[in-house]
Amino acid sequence: MDAPAFPARWKVGAPELIAETFSSRIWKVVREDGSLAVVKALKPFDDVADELRGEHFLAWRRGEGAVRLLGRDGHSMLLEYAGETLLTQVLDQQGDNAATAIAAEVMAKLLSPSKHPYPSELQPLRERYASLFRKAATDRDAGDESLYVEAAATAERLLSNPHDIRPLHGDLHHDNILHGPRGWLVIDPKGVLGDPGFDAANMFYNPLGRDALCLDPQRIAHMAEVFAKTLGQSPPAILDHAVAYGCLSAAWHHEDDNAVEENRELSIAEAVRAVRANFQPEGQADRLGINS
Repeated sequence: MDAPAFPARWKVGAPELIAETFSSRIWKVVREDGSLAVVKALKPFDDVADELRGEHFLAWRRGEGAVRLLGRDGHSMLLEYAGETLLTQVLDQQGDNAATAIAAEVMAKLLSPSKHPYPSELQPLRERYASLFRKAATDRDAGDESLYVEAAATAERLLSNPHDIRPLHGDLHHDNILHGPRGWLVIDPKGVLGDPGFDAANMFYNPLGRDALCLDPQRIAHMAEVFAKTLGQSPPAILDHAVAYGCLSAAWHHEDDNAVEENRELSIAEAVRAVRANFQPEGQADRLGINS
């Protein structure tokens, strides 16, 4: 595939296509000084606003915990090169607890305070939950007291009484956390504004293709303990965010008629919910034989 014509002011060359998704093409390029960078060229698709909000998040974050936004041109972004080591590789080589610890460190850095005002373009968390609320309303109207209905009530409670409100990545998972010249950094933010507990939630459902791991109650409890400590929240609160997020993700899959992925998300949400039901604020990890 031919590379797009990059803006001359970026002074980049030697493009190499390294990834293509439904929403974008990712090119590795070489800058004038010989350093590597990435060009993310968005395709025309129905939720391009999601990606553009992420651009505003990166500009605001100014490289703290995330890749730097080096330039923008229409629907293309010139980004710092994050590196080639995915957090998934740490999981495979050093174990899940090591990967979770790194994710927590990255989360803390990413959510550290900034002296700069929040971008006005970020999506309020309540708006992001719209698909879950729609699905729950449909089920409720049909007399179906589904997990969607319960999760929507949990989301409403979390939204009505946030622990804190700040800019969020919105899609943190193992393949969006990479190691390179500046250490561990995140890529591909969605640009959301809300309770930081939301940014821990997607980690429970990842990596994809590791369902046995994601369904493991010991892993769920351990993650809840680690992320609760990182964010200054309780483990049950983190698990509430995880259940609500999982059902939101399932609602998106439902809208896309993707029953396989919808059912995967719901099964993990059920597992998280089961741990949440038995979770005591103190001692749960010890009772399960986990050293957190």
